Amino acid sequence: MKCSMSKQLALFPLSSFILPGGKLKLRVFEKRYIRLVKEAGLAKRSFAMALLNPFASQHHRDRILPLATEAVIDDFEQLADGLLGITVRGVSRVEITDRWQEEDKLNVATVTELNSWPEIRLSQRFPDLARSFLQLLAEYPQLQQLYPEPELDNASWLASRWLELMPMQPGLKQKLSAEYDPLICLEGLQNWLDHNA
Repeated sequence: MKCSMSKQLALFPLSSFILPGGKLKLRVFEKRYIRLVKEAGLAKRSFAMALLNPFASQHHRDRILPLATEAVIDDFEQLADGLLGITVRGVSRVEITDRWQEEDKLNVATVTELNSWPEIRLSQRFPDLARSFLQLLAEYPQLQQLYPEPELDNASWLASRWLELMPMQPGLKQKLSAEYDPLICLEGLQNWLDHNA
């Protein structure tokens, strides 16, 4: 569901997906994205993580999918290779309504804010999804570092994290993230897992 407020955000388009509450570690090396990070750090302009459509050509208008997530930078570091490393955290869902490029090819968009999923207690129908995520945290220390206190009984949190991690088509991720109820999203995720196991 849309809110009435619209605003302008810089875009950081990736093949990775992030939703509110999600975290992502990134290496930043292109000048346009170094500028994005600087402007965000100086509170000049906020930014959103946008999802790339792998089936659209580089300059096609549908190259960047319409549902994105406004994000903030939680941490900076200098990586071993000398590049800038940042940890971003998703804060709110937005829909891109207009998009253009600035002189250095940085994508900028007018966006409309979307309502986030409410916190809903996890239904007994999805115990496997909670258990499997706990196993993922045990197997992947990098993931555990991002989520030291997982909210496994919160359907919104669990649906968001699975959507970020599952290797499904970007269009399907967008469709499921647009559901008004995280339990409907979890049902779609469970069906996808059942058919792709």
